[in-house]
Amino acid sequence: MALIGRSPPDPGEAALVLAEFLVVCLCAEWCGVCREYRSLFEAMAQRFPMASFHWLDIESDAEQLGDLEVDNFPTLIIKRQQAILFYGAMEPCAAHLERTLGAFLQQSPAQSREYAFASAERREWQQNEDLLRLGPDHPGRVSVEAVAGTI
Repeated sequence: MALIGRSPPDPGEAALVLAEFLVVCLCAEWCGVCREYRSLFEAMAQRFPMASFHWLDIESDAEQLGDLEVDNFPTLIIKRQQAILFYGAMEPCAAHLERTLGAFLQQSPAQSREYAFASAERREWQQNEDLLRLGPDHPGRVSVEAVAGTI
């Protein structure tokens, strides 16, 4: 992974950068698209093991989601530290998530923060208490160990 304007990071630096990222998938067990997407999402968790990946069911995990509205599935949230970089529906294709996450990984922390506040919509995300509350201590974490037996 090459970072724009910087020399390629060593593996330790790449792991530290990945550790700043949280990827949350909001889905529903009753949704066939979500059930099919789950294995792809779990594969992404294996591909980027230092990032936190969470699978949250909008019904069984409703109390954790607060007032977040989910109209389309899958809906993804990508955060770098506390900066919300993406919140919305994404076509259920691993390549789309990989490209999106890869683009964010190329940003410096300052660039990510600038991106997070660059539009009115993204500025609203930064003030949404329910989005801000989601973090790495969520019980829906997809761990590599848990995923290994399911793929």
